[in-house]
Amino acid sequence: MRTWKSWCSLLLLPVLAQAADKPKLKIDEFFNFVSIADVKIAPDGQSVVIGTERADWDQSIFRKDLWLYRDNGRGAGSLAQLTQSGHDTEPQWSPDGQWVGFLSERKTSGSAKSEEASGQEEDVAQLFLIAPSGGEAFAVTLGAEEVHAFAWSADSKSLYFSTRSPWSKQQKDDYKKMWKDVKEYRASERGDAVFKIDVSEALNRANNAPSQLQEAWKDAPDVTPGSRVVASVPWRASELAVSSEGTKLAIRTESVSQRQEKIGEFEIYLADLTKAAGEAPARQLTKNFAVEHDLRWAQDGKHLFFRVEIGDLASYRDLQPHLYWIDAGTGEVQQWGKEFSGASNGYDVTSDGVLVAGLLGTETAVYGASKSDAAWQKPMQWSGTYQALSAAEHSPRVAFLHSSFERPAEVYMAESVERVNDARPLTSFNKLFTERDLPQAKPYRWKSDDGTQVEGMLIYPPGKFEGKNLPMFVFIHGGPADADGNVFEADWYKWDRLAATAGWLVFQPNYRGSSGYGDKFLMEIVPQLVSRPGKDILAGVDALVKDGVADPNRLAIGGYSYGGYMTNWLITQTTRFKAAVTGAGAVEHVSNWGNDDTTFDDAYFLGGLPWGAAQRYHDEAAIFYMNRVKTPTHIVAGGEDIRVAVSEDYLLDHALHNLGIPSAFLIFPGEGHSLKKNPWHGKIKVREELKWLEKYGGVGAEN
Repeated sequence: MRTWKSWCSLLLLPVLAQAADKPKLKIDEFFNFVSIADVKIAPDGQSVVIGTERADWDQSIFRKDLWLYRDNGRGAGSLAQLTQSGHDTEPQWSPDGQWVGFLSERKTSGSAKSEEASGQEEDVAQLFLIAPSGGEAFAVTLGAEEVHAFAWSADSKSLYFSTRSPWSKQQKDDYKKMWKDVKEYRASERGDAVFKIDVSEALNRANNAPSQLQEAWKDAPDVTPGSRVVASVPWRASELAVSSEGTKLAIRTESVSQRQEKIGEFEIYLADLTKAAGEAPARQLTKNFAVEHDLRWAQDGKHLFFRVEIGDLASYRDLQPHLYWIDAGTGEVQQWGKEFSGASNGYDVTSDGVLVAGLLGTETAVYGASKSDAAWQKPMQWSGTYQALSAAEHSPRVAFLHSSFERPAEVYMAESVERVNDARPLTSFNKLFTERDLPQAKPYRWKSDDGTQVEGMLIYPPGKFEGKNLPMFVFIHGGPADADGNVFEADWYKWDRLAATAGWLVFQPNYRGSSGYGDKFLMEIVPQLVSRPGKDILAGVDALVKDGVADPNRLAIGGYSYGGYMTNWLITQTTRFKAAVTGAGAVEHVSNWGNDDTTFDDAYFLGGLPWGAAQRYHDEAAIFYMNRVKTPTHIVAGGEDIRVAVSEDYLLDHALHNLGIPSAFLIFPGEGHSLKKNPWHGKIKVREELKWLEKYGGVGAEN
């Protein structure tokens, strides 16, 4: 008589045979993964505009394109590329569904822009419109000043956009005469102005010859013809949102330099659109210790939703991302889903409340709520990760991005949130990945040194799911307020599938400081910025060795950003790792506090400013324990990184070189913290990291 296990084995045979027939994933295929940045459903629910990003190897850039899905009314539809420039992002439907606005850094030849007017050689982001029914896109804005944000009026007849407060040609000439090529640090910064322009004005200009604009534009080359100022703010206006009745404009600000140095520069302002036009400061609506973003008006036109990922309302502390709304009249703030212990990783407003992508543990599900104090409800749905939720204003339909570890990211549409489980796919950008023998993964839990339960992910080499005594690569996520889970990602930052395909069991620990496990769990990283999570990670390694899963003689470690911090720290705490690959990670905290662009965050994690917590800045710094390192270490960095100052990588390289530890250091020119300018940089990074793991970790790559 066959046992239950025997029947299961028979059932699995076709699946295993199918996997064996599939080729393994190659590095070239991996880096052709299409990232989906935007999903926006039309107000009537009949169309979806989709923003993608993919590598253009010939041009050495990442192409950013917009696509349009149209429903045919019979449960199917068609997908077509909407824009062709390769520089198009942040699409927004007009409320009447007749236009799609977007930002683009495409060439503006043929417009009124001239070298004299622009004052610069590089193209900057401008606002464009395109009709979803067809036709060419045309520029709404012109000039040298970059458009930072835009929003539609409630009646679809106008657009609001923000740029740095413009100067006249005379002001520019005077400044250049005064300062030559000298750059004033901070003193030359200025805030933003918000402009309004009628769509009809932009249409008329698009249909006229550019030469007709030159005379009108001569004295104010940075101001889009036909636009007028409706508000100004002392900082950079990075988000705009118009209320449903069209009388209020919400403006989210950030520092002019985009460096996170003073929390008071990150606030929400409110402009009254019923007042006479003219340049006037908007009213500050919030005054707290949080960085607000993702502005959306509630259907009542009185409340404004926003999320907080950095800081808190009452006093500065980093919590998980939470969802709030504020009364635009009284300034009263309420948290939505206060009882939800996970992280609010995205949301959209519906006719009767909100939809939220909530991270809990290793799963990100869709939740719904109709009131701020109501418990969040989760309909039946797939396991994995939901992102980019988009609800139709005049239809129950919902569009979203979904992936799971073995299911690549694609866009889906559901007839309603209650029918998310029956959603149909709209795209197949990443179909190739379903045709490869991919690694399998599962969550893993262990107890840290203080008894706290910690969770992470185990990614097994293809064909070795739940195998024993495997070589293990500890791959540490950045943040630290992030988490690894049941999601499909494939890029220079998340290359776990390539490492697993090369033969490694990949261990991704969600250490203290990670999201999805409650605020208390996240905050326990303070003030032990690296030592507390370090103990969690090493306890996980010990547990996997004890369970017979990991081979203690074949261990490697790596990570980028905060994952680089932890890698740099852990190779000073143990010699058990045979190889390390690290990128954009600090080795000390004083210089990093002064050079990176998130200084109030650093001071919070270490429990004070450098002169107030000097001993802790010392004790939590890898550089002072570097003489303990025996692990061959590979280092990478963006040449213009200020998120984690590139000087930290030079410091690590110099220390290892001085100690005679085998090391290599790659610097990617022109790149900041994210390697987003040239796709070759990320590909070369991972190629060399895999080689390093093979050379010193002893596990051969099959790519």
